[in-house]
Amino acid sequence: MGAVDPAAWIATDPDPVTRAELEALSPDELADRFATHLTFGTAGLRGPVRGGPSGMNVAVVTRTTWALGEWLKAKCLGGGTVVVGRDARRGSEVFFAAATEVLAAQGFSVVGLPEPGPTPWVAFATRALGAVAGVQITASHNPPADNGYKVYLDGGAQLVAPADAEIETLIAAAPAATSIERAPVPADPRATEVTAAYLDRVSSLRPAPTTALRIALTPMHGVGGQVAVEALRRSGFNDVHVVEQQFAPDGEFPTVTFPNPEEPGAADLLLALAERVDADLAIALDPDADRCALGVRFDDGWRMLTGDEAGSLLGAHLLDTPLGGALSDPLVATTIVSSELLGAIAESRGARYARTLTGFKNLVRAGDGLAFAYEEALGLCCDPSTVRDKDGISAAVVAASYAAALKAQGRALPDALDELYAAHGVHLTGQYSLRVEDVARIAAIMAALRTDPPVEVANTPVSCEDLLRARPATDALVFRGDGVRVTVRPSGTEPKAKFYLEVIAPVTDETATKDALATARERLGAVTDTVREWAALG
Repeated sequence: MGAVDPAAWIATDPDPVTRAELEALSPDELADRFATHLTFGTAGLRGPVRGGPSGMNVAVVTRTTWALGEWLKAKCLGGGTVVVGRDARRGSEVFFAAATEVLAAQGFSVVGLPEPGPTPWVAFATRALGAVAGVQITASHNPPADNGYKVYLDGGAQLVAPADAEIETLIAAAPAATSIERAPVPADPRATEVTAAYLDRVSSLRPAPTTALRIALTPMHGVGGQVAVEALRRSGFNDVHVVEQQFAPDGEFPTVTFPNPEEPGAADLLLALAERVDADLAIALDPDADRCALGVRFDDGWRMLTGDEAGSLLGAHLLDTPLGGALSDPLVATTIVSSELLGAIAESRGARYARTLTGFKNLVRAGDGLAFAYEEALGLCCDPSTVRDKDGISAAVVAASYAAALKAQGRALPDALDELYAAHGVHLTGQYSLRVEDVARIAAIMAALRTDPPVEVANTPVSCEDLLRARPATDALVFRGDGVRVTVRPSGTEPKAKFYLEVIAPVTDETATKDALATARERLGAVTDTVREWAALG
């Protein structure tokens, strides 16, 4: 998008609230608002709810939706079905109205999902209804001040290049927001039918549990609570206890600083509930319910599994006992920043394995026969044939089914994890994130590491691979040595530099797993200290 005239933007802002907000800014503040604009990142547009092209507001949503519609018409998809959903964040209702009404005025058959709901609803509905596109108004697990706009293409997978850049070009050429037509959206019975079909599908992903399982669950103030409880109930899991303080959708997220199960402390209420009710499994969904975090009791108490631990466990489980239909030549996939344990698991089971660039827009396009995909940021895709994205609801059902099957054998998820380590070595991962006010600092860190790449990590010699030179290229660096790997990249959704760490400690026999874990933890701590020093380079 080229330079935008603030005066012209303000004069044509259809929302009196953001118009007044912009009019009250000082010249310097106004210049800051118009210095940048939102672009399609790893998972769509995301930004603070505020006026101007750098924020999420009615004008931005109106112009973006117009551009999406024009792009679809240019691809001979005009008049097709477009599914639109929303979460319960600040601004989601008015952004939903703008998106549906602009698309209706452009001649599309708009299926507006009936209430705030999980992002997987839109991914499922886009595919199930043969829609030409889907739109979800959500910022997923971003801070409370943010909202976003996520686009799915024909087939239900996320927007990818070059479509993203083509739509951004159209956004830059879009008319003023007040000049874009909007039309009423008639109720469509497919909206309720498709959400019911989603629950039917999710509840088909498990064998009937033979052992009762007690579950503690939180939707983290998001929109997945009722859907998850109903999906679990239909799957035979009736003993579900919820974190009452976090169950109702609330875009202010009053009990958490960041509504992200990955954040330290975010799952404290859930783990306290799990301890109190003597649960077998704890489940945390993020606010739009596309991510699922699992908590289990270890010898030293309850803790949340990392995304890599959960992904490796469910990947192994699905390869061993395929749910929803076996594939003759299954493929499992994860990303360049995730653990390499899934690759070892796949090899041991004769399955194919792929690593992609970050984001589920890449993972679900990993190849034919995809049976399972995950990313370390708690994204689990357990049913890629019907939801071509991460899906916290179906992951919760599959995880509960696995936990119940293990319980029937007198085992639990930590036992299964130890068995994977005994077979393939302890793969311990961690992450260090640097949140910045000035995103230029991230570029400075990446430049410093490229110009003079470190030659060792925690006293281990490493080589450096610059993925800007790879195909496909991405802004990331991989430092790899004997049993250690560090991947560095800018976040695609937040102003963060992210460092992904993995250490591998071999296990020589089953009794040595505990010792290998201790060795790996010590080494991971040393690697973390190293990357903290790298983060100071910018």
